[in-house]
Amino acid sequence: MSRGGTVVPTEGRVSDQCEGKMRAIRLLLLDVDGVMTDGKIIFDDDRKQTKAFDVKDGHGIKMLMRAGIDVALVTARESRVVEHRARELGIDLVFQKVTRKVEALQEIIRVKGVAEEEIAYVGDDLIDLPILRRVGLSVAVADGVDEVRQSVDYVTEKRGGNGAVREVCDLILKVQGKWDAVTERYFV
Repeated sequence: MSRGGTVVPTEGRVSDQCEGKMRAIRLLLLDVDGVMTDGKIIFDDDRKQTKAFDVKDGHGIKMLMRAGIDVALVTARESRVVEHRARELGIDLVFQKVTRKVEALQEIIRVKGVAEEEIAYVGDDLIDLPILRRVGLSVAVADGVDEVRQSVDYVTEKRGGNGAVREVCDLILKVQGKWDAVTERYFV
């Protein structure tokens, strides 16, 4: 099925066109709430914020980084929890409290020296559409809003905060032929 010249993806299936885009990726840009988390934000009685991150997503990010692919985060909210998670994973580019995410994209391009077509972005909501329309590989999580899922190159089988990021990391590594080198240490 086609929509405005773009192939509308079938969840979890990678088209030849999508594989071609994955081969060019040098940086994975991630939204946080709804992508790295399930979108729930928990406040305790002292108004301290808690978010749950999937450990498998984190491992996927680390494998991607070991393969030489940079990772950056951009989120409309601000949270020390995000700072802690990014530091733990070794992610040095973190943009928080960003209402115009394209501005963060432009800064990432400037700092990392990558082209838009070398960036994959994973999002879940309307605020993500401007970036999704510009990057080389646009991805929505399975439980993203309809407008986003209908506008991207790939829709994950997994939900945000429940393995969607790992799914994307694994696919990029496999399509780029880096999977065996990155995972070899686990089989020795």
